[in-house]
Amino acid sequence: MRIKEGFILRTICGEHVVVGEGLAQVNFNKMLSLNSSAAYLWEAVTGKEFTVEDLTSLLTEKYDVSAERAAEDAAKVAGIWIREGVAEA
Repeated sequence: MRIKEGFILRTICGEHVVVGEGLAQVNFNKMLSLNSSAAYLWEAVTGKEFTVEDLTSLLTEKYDVSAERAAEDAAKVAGIWIREGVAEA
């Protein structure tokens, strides 16, 4: 999977949001709000191919969380990114 080109993470008023920039994202008329752990994942994988397993590893390396919980959270985040159209499988 990969973050689609033209989507960037910005911090606006202390909130992490993904916005589309450029002509390729002209129809993306929303902002996707991320919590701090999702923003960490976004920054870690931007510009790279990644899997849910990669996201899981990133979470277990940074946070005191079980592998099972990290896997659930990673799958949920990846699913949201794909559903919202900011990442592709």
